[in-house]
Amino acid sequence: MSDLLQDAINSYVENHWVDVVADLDTLVRIESIEELDEATEEAPYGPGPRAALTAALNMAERMGFEVHDCEGRIGYADMLGESETQIGIIGHVDVVPAGPGWTFPPFEVSRKDGYLIGRGVADDKGPVIVALHALKFWRDRLEAEGRRFPYTVRFLFGANEETNMKDVAYYRERYSDPAFLFTPDAEFPVCYGESGICSGTLSSAPISKGVVAELEGGVAVNAVPGQAWARLTCGTSGLQPAGKVEVEQVENGVIVRANGKPAHASTPELGENAIDILAAYLLENDVLSEEEAAFFEMARKVTAHYDGTGLGIATADQHLGDLTSVVGKAWIEDGRICLSVDFRYPTTTTSTAIEQRVNEVASACGASFAMLHDKVPFLMDPSSPAVKALLDAYNEVTGEHAEPFTMKGGTYARVFTTGVSFGPEKPWEPKPEWVGGMHGPDEGIREDLLKQAFGIYVCTIQKLMSAKLQA
Repeated sequence: MSDLLQDAINSYVENHWVDVVADLDTLVRIESIEELDEATEEAPYGPGPRAALTAALNMAERMGFEVHDCEGRIGYADMLGESETQIGIIGHVDVVPAGPGWTFPPFEVSRKDGYLIGRGVADDKGPVIVALHALKFWRDRLEAEGRRFPYTVRFLFGANEETNMKDVAYYRERYSDPAFLFTPDAEFPVCYGESGICSGTLSSAPISKGVVAELEGGVAVNAVPGQAWARLTCGTSGLQPAGKVEVEQVENGVIVRANGKPAHASTPELGENAIDILAAYLLENDVLSEEEAAFFEMARKVTAHYDGTGLGIATADQHLGDLTSVVGKAWIEDGRICLSVDFRYPTTTTSTAIEQRVNEVASACGASFAMLHDKVPFLMDPSSPAVKALLDAYNEVTGEHAEPFTMKGGTYARVFTTGVSFGPEKPWEPKPEWVGGMHGPDEGIREDLLKQAFGIYVCTIQKLMSAKLQA
């Protein structure tokens, strides 16, 4: 990267960073979680995602881009080039629920010791705003110089990424894919492949004479739960707190609360599953009915392991690594104990094989497993010109010699013909314990990292304009 471009990037950050943070705060203040029970024709994923999509499109229009709202499902902003060949950038403005455990207000941007805190500052509102300003950097510069880039850039704003990605399905039914696309919704340097992701519900047989009257754990299928609790009825007065378990006597029984450590389902090794802690405590204290105990004994083959060994489905491949599994939520429905299970799997297995094996294990206690969602693995050629352009931009800005990687997370990249995920997280860099991760309480990201990401995205857009892309 030339010194002149670096100086221009530094100048933009110095003069406009207050605008970047203000735009981010505008989006974070919108509680854009999916609420299908409040969905309308104009707000197909609920009022929050609708409001966040409108706000993002208004920002892009204010910046001078041509914007289009696709019936509230997704939107885009175009910077027209000399040709119709498109480079795509896509991020999402929906978020997972705040959940418990926050020490900062979840739906506003807080600053502390160089970090920005708030739901979505890392996933994915912060990266969206930074990448959008990187595109504005080039729009302002090109307009001043009276020229255009050779390719058109289309910035897509999704509103349904955290659940089913129906926004992109809707878009792809009506529009052609960009020649190449990246999403700032993961980690640097550049991710060229993502594991398969499937999830379903593990359900007990109907419990006729149980002691678990209420059960709740986790806030999202795709996250290691940090908290779980159960209200127990008869024969539980002798329970005592132990380790990460709290016990509270209430009028209609005993409430047992387990405290773990939340983490994204793509990195379960970074968390501690509160549902497993709760299940282990109840089993160790021998308070469950025979039916309940049989189910939780079986369920711990999933909750106590995140590599599939408990189920006998552990496997790995060269690019995508090991299979992982996470029990993310727990609840009672129609007299059955239910657990959500999220699997991240390599090319050496399939969701069908996983479902079959889980049912074999579950059937021993009359339980069953139903697979509800599946996204197959995807891989791009890490030596392709577009991937190389991204990697070169990253290494030039940072001075590193990084190599591309794969991950177990799921991003929009996997559902387009040609795409990758690209920053802005650097998981190898330590951060204070009080800073939470994606999908956890006190979600935060270092402000200087976002500033560096801005420079990387500016440099990337320029390099992609010299890459050989096919329309």
